[in-house]
Amino acid sequence: MRILIILFFLAQQALSQNLDFSMLKSLNKNEHPNLDISMRITSTSIYPVMVAAPSTLFLTGYINNDKVMMRNGLKTGAAIGLNLLLTSGLKYTINRPRPFEQYPNDIVKRTDAGKYSFPSGHTSTAFATATALTLSTKKWYVAVPSYAYACAVGYSRMRLGVHFPSDVLGGMIVGIGTSLLVFQIDKWIQKN
Repeated sequence: MRILIILFFLAQQALSQNLDFSMLKSLNKNEHPNLDISMRITSTSIYPVMVAAPSTLFLTGYINNDKVMMRNGLKTGAAIGLNLLLTSGLKYTINRPRPFEQYPNDIVKRTDAGKYSFPSGHTSTAFATATALTLSTKKWYVAVPSYAYACAVGYSRMRLGVHFPSDVLGGMIVGIGTSLLVFQIDKWIQKN
């Protein structure tokens, strides 16, 4: 019975890896120089966004003498910082090779990337930022473009050949989770 259970889980893992690879291969295949340039821009734009989002919230709160918005800026910065720590820790704990290293004949590397793949740091940062902005403003017109941008960042990482879809999904979960955690901890602190 144990052998059947082990074989079942091994078969599931193989199936999910094949699905992960085949999805990535379809997203990464055709060469479109203009698309590749825009994907690189989308991907690297997360660096200024992760600084601008908490800074803008904090400065807006400061200018308007809104202590809640200032605190939201600090929480957003804390969420992004925690996200970066968790993502880096997971990358070096899991040690998953990049897709272009695992499948050099099938996946085209279209940008520079670090050594490890899971989870996607760009994606996790984009989703941590989107979630923090949404929790800070509670406005649909902030949430919708924020999450659309985060999805575009995730797509760009696959298109550029540096992440599997499961890396991007992992990044989404870590990013959303860190912002929810930081905002929940702040609620507990405010309650006491």
